[in-house]
Order: sequence, then C-alpha cells, then structure tokens
Amino acid sequence: MIEKIRNFAIIAHIDHGKSTLADRFLEITKTIPKEKMVPQYLDRLSLERERGITIKMQPATMFYKNYILNLIDTPGHSDFSYEVSRALYAVEGAILLIDGTQGIQAQTISNLEIAKNLGLKIIPAINKIDLNIINLETLIKDIKSLIDCQEKDIHLISAKFGTGVESLLEDIVSKIPSPKILSKNPLALIFDSHYDQHKGIILHVRVFGGEFIKNKFYFLKAKNYKFKAIEVGYFRPELRESEALLSGEIGYIATGIKELDIVKIGDSVVEDLSQEPIPGYKEPTPVVFASIYPTENISFEKFQENIKKMRLNDPAVTLEPCYSPSLGRGFNIGCLGLLHLEIFQERLKREFSTDIILTLPSIKYKIILKDGRELLIQNANDLPDFSKISKILEPWVKVYVYSPLKYIEEISLLIKNKRGIITEQKVYESFIKIEAELPMDELISGFYDELKSISSGYASLDYEFIEYREGNLVKLDILIAEEKNPSLSRIVPREKAEIIGRKILIELKNLLPREQFPIKLQAAIGGKIIARETIPALKADVAGWLYGGDITRKIKLWQKQKKGKKKLEKLGRGKVKIPNDVLIKILKLK
Repeated sequence: MIEKIRNFAIIAHIDHGKSTLADRFLEITKTIPKEKMVPQYLDRLSLERERGITIKMQPATMFYKNYILNLIDTPGHSDFSYEVSRALYAVEGAILLIDGTQGIQAQTISNLEIAKNLGLKIIPAINKIDLNIINLETLIKDIKSLIDCQEKDIHLISAKFGTGVESLLEDIVSKIPSPKILSKNPLALIFDSHYDQHKGIILHVRVFGGEFIKNKFYFLKAKNYKFKAIEVGYFRPELRESEALLSGEIGYIATGIKELDIVKIGDSVVEDLSQEPIPGYKEPTPVVFASIYPTENISFEKFQENIKKMRLNDPAVTLEPCYSPSLGRGFNIGCLGLLHLEIFQERLKREFSTDIILTLPSIKYKIILKDGRELLIQNANDLPDFSKISKILEPWVKVYVYSPLKYIEEISLLIKNKRGIITEQKVYESFIKIEAELPMDELISGFYDELKSISSGYASLDYEFIEYREGNLVKLDILIAEEKNPSLSRIVPREKAEIIGRKILIELKNLLPREQFPIKLQAAIGGKIIARETIPALKADVAGWLYGGDITRKIKLWQKQKKGKKKLEKLGRGKVKIPNDVLIKILKLK
C-alpha cells in the first residue's frame, strides 16, 4: 500500500499559478466534481480570494491511476515561509513552479533551498506557456543551474488551460519516492492544526510509522499529554472521516482537547512516551513585532481566548503578555513580516469578530550593562539609565534581493540609505542577486515598499536574521506641555532622531485639539531638545465689542488676555491629554 502513496508540495512565488495548478490536479483526478469547481478551490479563506494570494497551506488527498497523491498547497509570499517549511517536512517531493513571464523570484529560491536540504525530489515546471515568453531559453538555463537537471526534465505547462499538466502528474508518480518510515510504532508529525467547537483541537499530521485508529489513546510527546483520537480521516479537501490513518499518509486527528496551550506545532504524536520524537523541526523566528490590545467592546479574557484559537491555525505568531498605561492589558506579538501582521489582524476581525488596537511594529534590542548583565527590551521605557549602559545592540538581517540588471544602481543606493552593507553580487543570465546586511528596524520601516517602487515592481526580497550588532542608538522622548509622554518614547538611530522627532511633532500639531493656551511640543534626547513645534491657543476676540474710540482701550484688553494665557499655560503644564484615536495614529507612525 505504501508504495502507492506520493506526498508532494508546490513551491512557487506569489501569483505564479500555484493555486491554478492545484485546481487542474483536482479536476484531472476527479477529486472535485466539475459543477462544484471554482477557481483557486484550495484557497478557502475569504482573505485569500480577495487578495488573490495563498495564506494558509491546504492539504488535499487525490486518487490517480491506483496511486494516492497527497498534495499540500502552500503560500508564495515570503511572510508565510513558515507555512511552506512545515509542509516540506511532511512530503518527499516538490514541484518547482516558475511563471515564464516573470522568471525566478527570491522566495522561490529560498523555499527551493529548504527542499534541497531536506533531500526532496524536485520536479521543475515553467508555467504560462500560453503567453509569449520572450526569454524562455535563458530561463531554462537558470533552472538547470539551480537544480542540476536536464532540459528534458523541465515541464512546459499552462495551469490555466491544463496544457502539460497530465504529463506533470505522471512524473509525480514515477519520480517522487514513496513515503519514508521512521518507526514501526504509531508516530506522526503535527504540521498544522485548527480549532473546532465540537471536536476540540484538530491536528493536521503526516504519519511516519504505524497507524492511528479512531477511539484509541495517544500522547503529545512535548507535553506528555494523553488524549483519545475521537476521529481520524483525510482532507478531500474537506474533512472525510475514516477508521484509521496508515503509515505514510497525510490526514487529521480530532483530539477533543479544549485547552488552547496544549498543542505545539512540530510536536510528535506517539503511542508510547518512550518513543523518540521526529527530529529537525525548526521553530519560526519572528522579525516584526507589534503590541495589540482589545477595544472597549470585548473583555480581555475573550480577546485572549480568540487570539489563542487563531494562533492554533497560525503558529508562526509568537505571544507575550504586555501592559500599556493608556491601553491596558494586551500582547506583544511577533510575526514573520508586515503582511503577516496585517493578515493576522484581519483574520482575527473576520473569523473571531475581534477588533484590536495595533501599535507600531517594533523590534527587540539587546542592552549590555556596565556590570556585565544583558537585557532584552522591546519598549523604550524599559531602557535603563544611560549611565548604566555599556552598549545597545540591534538585530541585523541578511537580505537577498533579486532584480533585473537595470535597477542595480537604485537598489544599491536604497540599501546604503537604509544603513545597509552590500556583501555580494551575483549576475545570472537575466537577473542579479544582491546579498546585503542591514538593521532589522530599517527592513520593517518601508524597505520592501521602496524596493518595489524603484524597481517598478520587478525586484523581490527574502531575508533572515543573522545577529545583534552594536548601534549608535538613543532614546527619543516626546514632551507635550513640557511633560514626557511615556507611550510615545522610541529607540532610534542618533542620525535619524531629529527627522523622526520632527515628524511626530508635526503629526501631533495637526491632530491634537487646541486649548485656551499655546501647547509646546518637543522632541528630546537625554534632556536636550532637538525639535519643537507649538500648537497656537484658541483665539477669542476680547476687544470685538469695542467700536471707535482710542485704540489704547483695545490694547489694554489684549495685554490682559495675553497675561491670562501665560498663566493658563503654566497651570496647563503636563495636563494635556492625548485622545485615544490620536495616540493610536502616532503609535502607527513610521
């Protein structure tokens, strides 16, 4: 039986036709009846359909010529690379799908490297051959150099019209090996999960040994937690119940578990706690951080429960409790990118009816104190007194930029302006690969948007965390009516402090309501004022009722008003409150 199973994924950049190819597989294998078939069938989330991108991996079991084909459809955007890596651990082969009109992209190569390191069989395919592909020969040369294959091994297909797709299916059957087995006893890898109100946590698993039978007891290895498999089955692609999951298969196990902190993605399901877990499964490394708080229309307890349910289906998100004097209890969350953060927020709103307040994405800094101790901080207000600090280190990332050759000068200048260092440049037939190192703070502050802008949308980006490095960093304080506002403090590069400070002050000047007295707005570093703005006082025409006569009567009234405003200004020091909506807009300011 196991000789007839093929487990595979599709590696492709965003918008290269991956979901459309999955549609053709579902059609050819008659998994989905034609009358029920809709485009991008495996993109089940409303967000996926609206944006035209895959966000969640989606398994599907298909039958083709006496073979069981387990496909895992994966995202293409770099922010969802953890989805891809988890899928690749569960399969033996991958289709490398490349849009012939766009060529090889950064994220495709990044995921390809993961697949090669895992020893997966790679089957290359160039999509959209129904269109005019100008540099087809060049693209074939690039693919041959990337995966060391022959030209005859590269499939030319049109996922839209089905051209060459059946030949690709034949290669999946003939070239991808049958599943590897690691144990004679029941052993499975949890590569995903979701929450069901009636069945509890449902595990998405790949079986690496033995079989899993309905109504038998098993353990979650990491937590030594015993549970009963109340249901097992397959993804067709809807959940389809069966009596057992066999060796080599991909399917689901309904656990009945309602405690949201029990299941850990990457954990092993075993029959006996003496069994060894499946090795090598990596945890994600978050690169973008934000603070999220509940709005007034939801309790913190319900907010916390909904976030944990959501995290079951998106384990790349990290959570740490936090507290804000102005916004109350919340969480610091870590995500794999700004799009990942945006999608997490939107899914919470749609799937769990949970509105949140989201503050500026931030990063963690490493503080080395003069007494040798190390601290990790994310909030500028947690920064110790500068007299106790030996140095401040910030996280750096290695970025990989792939671009047509003509944009190299603009990209090099952008990297330099973002405090980056170019370490290597490699020229291929049709594009250039630039490796550079830059501070993570610069990466999350619009680097990708600027890269897309200067390259007319053609450049692509991948990145990874490398290390903490010492930076010339300072704490920027914002004073309103001569009093520091802790919620607006930030850690910034010294050379950019004045620009950032002035930007915040101008925004505050435009947003804060005016008072009867002028309001001083100041940006400061260690007590030294580096930028200033003033919100003028509300004007009242105190002399408007006087008509004619000596001008000195009006002057006396104006001078009296001026003295009164100065008195009000002294009384108003530190008493200007920032409205919540204004605070949130400033906290989102880059």
